[in-house]
Amino acid sequence: MVNATSTDSLYSSFPVPAGTSVGAAMRELELPNKGPDAVVCVRDLTGALKDLAHVPDTDEEFTPVAASSEAGRSVIRHSCAHVLAQAVQVEFPGTNLGIGPAVENGFYYDFQVAEPFTPEDLKTLERRMKKIIKSGQRFQRRVYESVEAAAEELKNEPFKLELVQDKSSVDPDSDEATEVGAGELTAYDNLNPRTNEVEWSDLCRGPHLPTTRYIPAFALTRSSASYWRGDQANADLQRIYGTAWESKEALEDYQHMLAEAEKRDHRRLGTELDLFSFPDEIGSGFPVFHPNGGIIRNEMEEHSRRRHIEAGYSFVNTPHITKGDLFQKSGHLDFYADGMFPPMQLDAEHDEEGNVTKPGQDYYAKPMNCPMHNLIFGSRGRSYRELPLRLFEFGTVYRYEKSGVIHGLTRARGFTQDDAHIYCTEDQLEQELTTVLDFVISLLKDYGLDDFYLELSTRDPKKSVGSDEIWERSTDILQRVADSSGLSLVPDPEGAAFYGPKISVQARDAIGRTWQMSTVQLDFNLPDRFNLEYTASDGTKQRPIMIHRALFGSIERFFGVLLEHYAGAFPVWLAPHQVVGIPVAENFAPHLVELTTELRKRGIRAEVDTSDDRMQKKIRNHTTGKVPFMLLAGARDVEANAVSFRFLDGTQVNGVPVAEAVELISAWVAERINVQPSEVAIEQRR
Repeated sequence: MVNATSTDSLYSSFPVPAGTSVGAAMRELELPNKGPDAVVCVRDLTGALKDLAHVPDTDEEFTPVAASSEAGRSVIRHSCAHVLAQAVQVEFPGTNLGIGPAVENGFYYDFQVAEPFTPEDLKTLERRMKKIIKSGQRFQRRVYESVEAAAEELKNEPFKLELVQDKSSVDPDSDEATEVGAGELTAYDNLNPRTNEVEWSDLCRGPHLPTTRYIPAFALTRSSASYWRGDQANADLQRIYGTAWESKEALEDYQHMLAEAEKRDHRRLGTELDLFSFPDEIGSGFPVFHPNGGIIRNEMEEHSRRRHIEAGYSFVNTPHITKGDLFQKSGHLDFYADGMFPPMQLDAEHDEEGNVTKPGQDYYAKPMNCPMHNLIFGSRGRSYRELPLRLFEFGTVYRYEKSGVIHGLTRARGFTQDDAHIYCTEDQLEQELTTVLDFVISLLKDYGLDDFYLELSTRDPKKSVGSDEIWERSTDILQRVADSSGLSLVPDPEGAAFYGPKISVQARDAIGRTWQMSTVQLDFNLPDRFNLEYTASDGTKQRPIMIHRALFGSIERFFGVLLEHYAGAFPVWLAPHQVVGIPVAENFAPHLVELTTELRKRGIRAEVDTSDDRMQKKIRNHTTGKVPFMLLAGARDVEANAVSFRFLDGTQVNGVPVAEAVELISAWVAERINVQPSEVAIEQRR
């Protein structure tokens, strides 16, 4: 993606005397106000972002925030959202404003308008926004004297008025908090640089750029329907999405990535390559894999099974549904019920008159495998000699994702996790976590992903169980393991599951996008809830420590990620059709049949195209179908007992003896080489 700084620590902190604006104190530092490294705001010692116009009441230290940092981009994008809203109210008078936060890679703003926005409307708005940006309007923070004063000013903006009136109940982590925040109730005025008159205002907590000229590059991307506060029972709104960056080059890089991502969209490739589908008759979010996709999935699973056997895992299987009491015991019904499918009432008994003689029980489709694995551990007495015990399952789970977030294979309602739960002693814990993380990284590399960083998710006080001491201890252990891995570590405050902190492996794909892959979660709590025990070497009963670990996350999601990473051209060992023979004329087909028969004996997926199509059309068809090895045979090849190799990049190697061709292809598959074969690669191996 974009080669830019991911943190805002380009510059050292500097002192600001009480009563002096941050911008004024910073002038003598001669820091840039243009370009990707331009300072767009500052961060105080608590981590809060402040405008450059901020004036502290006491002497303080501040750190400049660069435009190219994530925090700097967020300020650029939120400021650009204000410019968008101003443009909309200029071009479409009478429009009511919703909210306009910065989001990942961009921003959006919600509006109540008479008619939906059209593509032409977006072009008009872009032109208006460019005029506003060029005029250099100044963003100025203003504090309302009271909630009543804000309500009076915003009486013609019903959605803003509702936020003001509900200020105390707005979730500080929601997008709405962008508008009202905590503490003071504030607005930002856009001031005309010549007259200092207010051109436009918006309820907002900030911070913002000094002026609109600090927005160097933006684009509006699309519009869609939305609902006030995300609730379909509320007012219908129109949402406009956009993106903004610290430079035109960064914007162009991002737009190129989007275009490439669209070409690689796994839903489109899944249809084109006949890999999977989502039949309406089954329901939203439930994929079915076709023969081609089934081959890839099976290869993925089989390789994973082999590696898990080598690493000392034991294979288990558990049912798809269970009594609700199990998830009450695990805590999932307390913390995860919204993500579960509704219960089924089963096992009720009735008399002849229909009266209930035995009440039914709630059964749930399982969203997690861990409670059932705990039951396996607790099914008999365990000795310390059995630990660490590593239980592994390809377990299918079901989660009730809202229809708006379902996205092909990467966000489904039914999927299969490569789920493992490890039970170990406290003495074994740190080494086991290190071993698990090494195993995860090496297995991801097997599939061709090799650019990683780690994310450490810590406790959410509102959604967690267990003592502070347990959480601090387990978080410290994960921190040490992550630090010793040598990979970059990024904090994810309050992102942990309710039962313990986690490390997640973030992998970058071929076009620079980041995907959360494997997760390793430490759990001191579920063993307590399930009263799990083992007999220690001194004969005492001890509580095991539990590690939750999913490598793919889900097979479906991992499939989708690999499909986009490889743009449909899977490595030969995963490809559903590894070799296709293409005869120059029909009478040369037997030569290729003999060769492909030998390949199939070696477990290679090989076939001969005996259709009536001309050779060049066959080559086009199988190139589109992403077949890595195309073997051509004409009169000279038959005479020399050879074939010609044709590759997806259009290169070719002619006159390869049949025996050598079989060995080259067999070795390429056996070695699980993740790059596509080509003329250069094959010649290097001959």
